[in-house]
Amino acid sequence: MIDAIAPGLLPEGLADRLPPQAEASARLVREVLDSVARHGYRRVMPALAEFEETLVTRLQSAKAEDLLRAVDPVSQRTLAIRPDMTAQIGRIAATRMAAAPRPLRLCYGGPVMKLRADQLRPERERMQVGAEIIGSDSVPAAVEIVNVAIEALQRAGVQGITIDFTLPDLVTTLAEGPMPVPPHEIERLRARLDAKDAGSLAEMGVSAAPYQALIEATGPFHPAMTRLEAIDAGCANGALASRIAALRAIAKPIGWDITLTLDPTERHGFEYQSWFGFSIFAEGFIGEIGRGGAYQVARADGTSEAAMGFSLYPDPLIDAGFGSESGKRLFLPLGHDAGRAAELRAEGWVTIAALSRADDAGALGCEAMLDGKEITPLG
Repeated sequence: MIDAIAPGLLPEGLADRLPPQAEASARLVREVLDSVARHGYRRVMPALAEFEETLVTRLQSAKAEDLLRAVDPVSQRTLAIRPDMTAQIGRIAATRMAAAPRPLRLCYGGPVMKLRADQLRPERERMQVGAEIIGSDSVPAAVEIVNVAIEALQRAGVQGITIDFTLPDLVTTLAEGPMPVPPHEIERLRARLDAKDAGSLAEMGVSAAPYQALIEATGPFHPAMTRLEAIDAGCANGALASRIAALRAIAKPIGWDITLTLDPTERHGFEYQSWFGFSIFAEGFIGEIGRGGAYQVARADGTSEAAMGFSLYPDPLIDAGFGSESGKRLFLPLGHDAGRAAELRAEGWVTIAALSRADDAGALGCEAMLDGKEITPLG
């Protein structure tokens, strides 16, 4: 027998947003999307759920068992609630907007649902806001995406931003070329690089020894890049030269007030990225508040299309008070001047109209009252 659910109880990891946080959330999302739209990104609104097989084929970082699923009573097929919106943007670009001119700039914002929470983020329902360039993963596209993400966060009031660059395919590139590693050892090599465990790399033998230098090429951007350049100098034909030049070009226009770091072998969260990725952190927040990079969009004919984008996860910002706005609340008594009230709303006042003589202006959070045509402060 299933126990009765207490009134108001929600499933683990889900929560209501009440005033003023709900208002702050909408305001912050709008601020980010408005900022992105100024750079020519057009908004799309993907469906909340899709057929499981359609979604799974595009979610390169998640499997069917990682999705919240249900059977559609209409089609009798399995549906899945989206855990990420980037894959949906890829589907839209590859199907309904396949004929649209490239590069195609799209932006989006909405809730996503995770099957399970993680240690840093206990919530399963999260807001995701982002932008994608479909049709290019070039250095200019990377420069634009990184700087649009920074600008959007700064317009929303976020300070102390850190951008951590990574090269998701670096280990594969080196292992298949100038620093050869047997194919069956590559995954173990990646895991030990993830752990930044130089000792365990040494235990893997001669082929893994050169990779210890990549651990040292982690940290503040410019010193780390110098170490990465030293690694490249020891490789035949400068195998990393193009990536190093690209990272320098991406970093160059970023403002001095942004902290830049490099972790060339980081792959957590970058499973589907290709040559470039980045994480976004902000002072006072644990864990990343966004990430982005280059990837490939699969087409129906089996080919793929280059893309570049970023996603922000603003819930921690909302919880910390970003997006809040203390609007001036004006109490309108019974029989008030409707024309004057409309003028004051146009000036930015939030008006609260009395519905009965018992309504109390102070209890309703008002700071002033309309008296005829004049505003009378309360208290």
